[in-house]
Amino acid sequence: MSAPVLYLSHGAPPLADDERWTAELSSWSSELARPKDVLMISAHWEDAPTTLGSTTGAPLTYDFWGFPQKYYEVTYDAPAAPTLADDVTKLLTWPGHSVHRDEARGLDHGAYVPLKEMFPEADVPVLQMSMPTLDPRGLFEIGRRLAPLREQGTMIVGSGFTTHNLRWFDPRAGSDALPPRASAEFDHWAQEAMRAQDLDSLLDFLDKAPAAHEAHPRTEHFAPLFVTLGAAYESGGLDNKSVIDGFWFGLSKRSWQFG
Repeated sequence: MSAPVLYLSHGAPPLADDERWTAELSSWSSELARPKDVLMISAHWEDAPTTLGSTTGAPLTYDFWGFPQKYYEVTYDAPAAPTLADDVTKLLTWPGHSVHRDEARGLDHGAYVPLKEMFPEADVPVLQMSMPTLDPRGLFEIGRRLAPLREQGTMIVGSGFTTHNLRWFDPRAGSDALPPRASAEFDHWAQEAMRAQDLDSLLDFLDKAPAAHEAHPRTEHFAPLFVTLGAAYESGGLDNKSVIDGFWFGLSKRSWQFG
């Protein structure tokens, strides 16, 4: 059986303090067969050409500012995945598309924050890959080419946020406050489009989804979904289930599993 493909909403570093969300991530991982390794595509790494992170154990990338010191002391010493890096390089090298390496770049918080909850022992090898574009169809094609990794036990994970407008973030309201209407409308549309496996609408979400430009003033947090859609589509289809839903400070944390 091939490894599943995931798209998850990852949260900021304080996700570790949210008992409900951390329990949801832990429960999700407990239902998954242990993958051989993980290929992580995070909203927080855009780099062209496609670039692979450290395969030699670089320290974490604390790509955030203004948080309490404890969040800069988090560690996640997952094994590196050099063989996976070689496989990804082969799959994503074609005329006009190359793959680079950045051995100095460790996992960023879009990667290690959810992985720390899902695989707390840090015993599953992880490789992070950049997004070379935010174009949905370009990312979908990259996902299609990565699909053979599933057969060898690699779990492909897109880590973003189903809605992501930080202007909605209001600590005074609390994490369980009712979401803004735009966030709720986009979340509902995304769930219905995924349930219908409406690939065309998903790829054209900026024009098809209600409140798309409010839900994603910039689209980098929805973009990892298109890599996962491509990988799923090419290797079994878009059958999916919504594993986590609800909102966190107004942002939709909806997450899906394919296969």
